[in-house]
Amino acid sequence: MPNELDEVTGPIKEEGRDVSVIEKQIPVKVGVGSTIFEVILWVLGIIPGIIFLFMKINAGKYLSQLQQNIQSAASTVDNYMEQRVVELKNAAQLLDKAIDLDKDTMTKIASYRGGVNSPEGDRARNEIAQTMDNVAAKINVAFENYPDLKAHQEIADVLQKNSYLQREITAARELYNDAVNRWNNAIFEWPTKQIVAAKRGYTTRIPFSISKEVKEEARGTFFN
Repeated sequence: MPNELDEVTGPIKEEGRDVSVIEKQIPVKVGVGSTIFEVILWVLGIIPGIIFLFMKINAGKYLSQLQQNIQSAASTVDNYMEQRVVELKNAAQLLDKAIDLDKDTMTKIASYRGGVNSPEGDRARNEIAQTMDNVAAKINVAFENYPDLKAHQEIADVLQKNSYLQREITAARELYNDAVNRWNNAIFEWPTKQIVAAKRGYTTRIPFSISKEVKEEARGTFFN
């Protein structure tokens, strides 16, 4: 039997394929079969029913711990993003450019800095990161348009801090996405975790994604 996936003979896609994070949260649901399964356990005897009850309790605890892990990872990302907003503001002031940092951005950061347990928290985090990427791009353009500014040590320090914080955000969001991935897999593990997740109304979480501007920059030509 030939290999189902053969990287030698193809078919191949020479033009490649671009992928994006889908900002959609899928609710966890269970069907009638799950209810029947639980009823059967109690019909078989009180011991199977009690055992499964304790399994669901442990599953609930595990999912609660996963949520805490996500919040911890999200808080780390948020803290670095807040620091980056400050540095971008400083850079804008030093460059004396009228770059508008939406006040709503700071409000959103402050609102979920301590942890958010809502679907909107994931979307907001991505939106703020994309806003900062846009601002950083504008500042870099302004900086490049005035070569004399490169000799300004204070400006150079601020931009260096911005670069450092962006690297930290990249590392932190990998931990965040790892926690989100474990959550998204766990809530669909039948029977215990999925039944508990469905009863609690849980949904999948949205991974941290990069902005359109960063993607376009990554596709650019760096060497001519």
